[in-house]
Amino acid sequence: MNLLIVDDEALARSRLERMLRTLGHEQIESCSSGADALEAAKENAFDIAFLDINMPQMNGLDLGYELRYLQPQLGIVFQTAYSEHALEAFDIGAVGYLVKPYSLDQLSKVLERLGEERERARSDVRLMSKNGENYFLLRPEEIYYIKADLSEVMVRTKKGFSYMSKKISDLERLLTPYHFVQVHRSYLINIDTIKAMETIEQSKIRFSFEGINDTVESSKDGAKAFRNRFA
Repeated sequence: MNLLIVDDEALARSRLERMLRTLGHEQIESCSSGADALEAAKENAFDIAFLDINMPQMNGLDLGYELRYLQPQLGIVFQTAYSEHALEAFDIGAVGYLVKPYSLDQLSKVLERLGEERERARSDVRLMSKNGENYFLLRPEEIYYIKADLSEVMVRTKKGFSYMSKKISDLERLLTPYHFVQVHRSYLINIDTIKAMETIEQSKIRFSFEGINDTVESSKDGAKAFRNRFA
């Protein structure tokens, strides 16, 4: 899982990061402010964000709303020295609430519960697409890639193409937790279906997929972002 820590206190960030590493988590990014966290969320997809509530300029509750807008499937755990914000926190859709100082066992239980919630949500997601008079309810794992096409998108599955009246940016936010990555302003790909990758002109990447003959070419910026994410 890719985790985000946001706390204006350096010691608190370091303590939580050590605890998470003790529990076996390695992909961790730390930010000292809400503004930095929003920039990070625009560049990377996170599974869980640990937000301190009492921060200057932008508190954790306001940040929670902003992060959920950018990444609707993001799991949020609020942490604070006080408990009076609990109801408002869960109104945002938080899945955890930790009162400082919390123990390693408390942290572990919150992560376990959050993982169970994410698995239940993952199994329920369906996307409706259409081809002619036929409608399809697709699971994310059935989709190889999505291509922007004027006012709608083309969805590629093993059975061919179907269409959805959605913006590719909205689908990126929805599908990021399901291992989809935007590699071009017009392409969103499912990285679990990648068969091979090759570098082409201008350091772009050409992707091929298991089970179909299609290829997708990244943009130069998309290739750079892809390499930075998985380096």
